[in-house]
Amino acid sequence: MKSLINRFVKDESGATAIEYGLIAGLLSVVIITAVAATGTSLTGVFTNIQSKLSTAGTG
Repeated sequence: MKSLINRFVKDESGATAIEYGLIAGLLSVVIITAVAATGTSLTGVFTNIQSKLSTAGTG
């Protein structure tokens, strides 16, 4: 019984899988945040281009 508990305490294979899962989750949050920020920035750029083209076409 004691050796079973010692083996369980020393077994780190599950901890490694959890660590990789946490790293993957963190990276996905960073990527989603970066894509959202870039999308908002690009929307502003295209809106600016559209307004300049509209005023150039009427003037």
